[in-house]
Amino acid sequence: MKIGGVHYRSIALNDDGWSVRIFDQRKLPWDLVHVKLVDLEMAATAISEMWTRGAPMISATAAYGMCLALRGDASDENLEHAYKTLHATRPTAINLRWALDEMMAAVKDFQGDDRIAAAYKRAGEICDEDVEINRNIGLSGLPLLRKMSQDKGGKTLNILTHCNAGWLATVDYGTISSPIYMAHDAGIDLHVWVDETRPRNQGALLTAYELQQHGVPHTVIADNAGGHLMQQGEVDLCLVGTDRVTRNGDVCNKIGTYLKALAAKDNNVPFYIALPYPTIDYSMESGDLIPIEGRSAREVTHMTGLAEQSGKVEEFKITLSDASNPAFDITPARLVTGYITERGILAKVCDGTSDNPVFMDMPLEKGAA
Repeated sequence: MKIGGVHYRSIALNDDGWSVRIFDQRKLPWDLVHVKLVDLEMAATAISEMWTRGAPMISATAAYGMCLALRGDASDENLEHAYKTLHATRPTAINLRWALDEMMAAVKDFQGDDRIAAAYKRAGEICDEDVEINRNIGLSGLPLLRKMSQDKGGKTLNILTHCNAGWLATVDYGTISSPIYMAHDAGIDLHVWVDETRPRNQGALLTAYELQQHGVPHTVIADNAGGHLMQQGEVDLCLVGTDRVTRNGDVCNKIGTYLKALAAKDNNVPFYIALPYPTIDYSMESGDLIPIEGRSAREVTHMTGLAEQSGKVEEFKITLSDASNPAFDITPARLVTGYITERGILAKVCDGTSDNPVFMDMPLEKGAA
């Protein structure tokens, strides 16, 4: 995707061929800051402190974190240390563990410089694969958006999304944003309602920024406005990403997703999940088994924004009380209309009970370019 007309990937090697460039997403949209990752500790901090975030981007950063660790010490002991350090940074997104397991498999038969080379090769492949996956998610979702637009007689298609699953959360294209961008570029008249997504405001800060850069019409709304808009017939489709989907189709995503799914169900609004295959956790039967990350209460008690008088980005305290900050919630499979994947649209055929087919057995409807 592009910022100011310049194409970027969310993560890439620098010109030196070994250090890693990411964006400091905490600074967006106010400032475009590049961060140079040079060792394991920086990569782990970038993930845990959310310099970078989004399940696919976490996996890509972790993969390169393994590479940076091995540059300093390619021993088996340090390899295990790097795995454990990175695995501990974010407990909910399954893509992180997937990427680390991929890296371990790629380097286990090598030592020394050969191990380092094998690590960088696999990390690069993971990033390239993510780009292609997200491009294909767009191709899978485009016919859905086109048909919904046609069903409205070409009138504006209103999409509501929650959190950020755009290109900043992936290596490129994004999951939910890929079909949106493709539909926009194909001339489909659409508009995106962007939940602000408190407490970290990824919708207002990141999703809105991406859509603005791509020229997609959008409006930022308070998180609690979504249900009202659905009641008023102002939402045609809910489209969100996910950090983990279990075998029965339960969806773990940014806190507040469940409430949007309930409102969508009550108002007969289709509710779709866009996801790449590494986000499916076949080892976990249902969403109630997913560990929910509890983040710092400060993310709730404080907010960051541009102070109009000073023109500076400042942090403000908004309450005198204590706070709780569960970062994710679980949307049961029964509330999901379908799953937009790189292989096509997965129709929802189970309601989350053990008597129905597990996620991996659901039939795929072939997507069309």
